[in-house]
Amino acid sequence: MITQSEIRLNSYSRGFHLITHVIEQKLPDLPKNGLVHLLLKHTSAGLTLNENADPSVRYDFENFINKLIPENHPVYTHVLEGADDFPAHVKSSLFGVELTIPITNHRLNLGTWQGIYLCEFRNHGGSRKIVLTVLS
Repeated sequence: MITQSEIRLNSYSRGFHLITHVIEQKLPDLPKNGLVHLLLKHTSAGLTLNENADPSVRYDFENFINKLIPENHPVYTHVLEGADDFPAHVKSSLFGVELTIPITNHRLNLGTWQGIYLCEFRNHGGSRKIVLTVLS
């Protein structure tokens, strides 16, 4: 059986945000076993799984990715929407916009230290939409 819904996230500031609790609140009753698939419907943000305990990891991600893919690089031509726009597209492609997480015993089967991050790459990205699909 497949169920699907779309959820809207509130606007987040630029950076890496732990949203596991937001996703869990929006989940329907989960089957004993299956999969949850998340698709972020945007080209300037991303989803990833990583450290859920120490917030410095999210801070370090932001600093590292901005050094790796800086704004205002002279080779960029897609600049009409601001200095953060094209770098956000590249970051989104590197991190990706989807996750698939197993369901075990009616719960997301994440590792002890794993959490779902929204990676907001724009200074003013606005609200974001995620298609949430449950396969059982």
